[in-house]
Amino acid sequence: MTAAPVNLLDFDLPGLVAWFETIGEKPFRARQVMRWLHHFGADDFAQMTDLAKTLRAKLETLACIAPPVLMAGQNSDDGTRKWALQVGPGNQVETVYIPEGERGTLCISTQVGCALECSFCSTGQQGFNRNLTTAEIVGQLWWANKALGRDPRDATKADRVISNVVLMGMGEPLLNYDATVRALKVMLDDHAYGLSRRRVTVSTSGIVPAMDRLSQDCPVALAVSLHAPNDRLRDQLVPINKKYPLKVLMAACQRYLAFAPRDFITFEYVMLDGINDSDAHARELIALVADVSCKFNLIPFNPFPGTAYTRSPAPRVRAFASRLAEAGIVATTRKTRGDDIDAACGQLAGQVVDKSRRVVVHDQRTGRA
Repeated sequence: MTAAPVNLLDFDLPGLVAWFETIGEKPFRARQVMRWLHHFGADDFAQMTDLAKTLRAKLETLACIAPPVLMAGQNSDDGTRKWALQVGPGNQVETVYIPEGERGTLCISTQVGCALECSFCSTGQQGFNRNLTTAEIVGQLWWANKALGRDPRDATKADRVISNVVLMGMGEPLLNYDATVRALKVMLDDHAYGLSRRRVTVSTSGIVPAMDRLSQDCPVALAVSLHAPNDRLRDQLVPINKKYPLKVLMAACQRYLAFAPRDFITFEYVMLDGINDSDAHARELIALVADVSCKFNLIPFNPFPGTAYTRSPAPRVRAFASRLAEAGIVATTRKTRGDDIDAACGQLAGQVVDKSRRVVVHDQRTGRA
């Protein structure tokens, strides 16, 4: 039986070097191919003109370049773009590009669906199918560069279309640890995308053991989905809190800061009317993060079909931010981008063949079955 071709987008550079050694090729060939794949977006070995014809022929028989497949694309009135990418039969993930001034941010998914069931998140309500492969994660960046019209002849950092990457799309990145870290290393590698660690952000709901591993394996900027100032409320909004409660999570944030490329943790906090947005909640937050160098990103809630939550009014969000600022904490309010195409925070849905077999339906406002 002939072995299936190896998808070269699945490798970071050490992995690609090791694979090239197995086919009798020198390490510098792997570096050449890495540049063709990611600097220039090559999708055909024939394009790799500085490789010998014999090597290109060998690669044609042993390997492939297989990013996710585009199923649909949408453009927002504000310039945001969203793509639905097929990742196997019946499954799609969504990737979002957000331009703002000189910065272009790509929001990448790491799982098909999500198993964490955060009650205010559309992705969390549709179930979970599987982890994405490294090729499917980094392939979103590969694909977006081509879709945005990046000139393959120009690999300079100054002219790149995508300057920042955030792993804040569908799924919990740290529950897909190995594939996510390999993808991060490709994003950072100068033979691939050459992004700064400060410009690549992993968002987590608080998977504490994996946060500690990440600090050693590939410390990038870290954002923590907090959303509540106490365990009682966070248990309802972010159920993983029952396993890693706030005291444990704050200690993990402090440990991460010793290795982080930035001198702060970003706490994401979705503003839910009458749920977590009072002055009392703000005072609890101030006490909670007293020992953690941090900034807050306050996120207006983006509704989705079937949700019982509503967005905090703008004056309430401003008052909440003011309470944090008075305590010396930087708090910004995220602009809602792409909500007209369901591309805003918490709205990504894609298509998921749910394998989680959920049998309990929770009331979203109370957390009770």
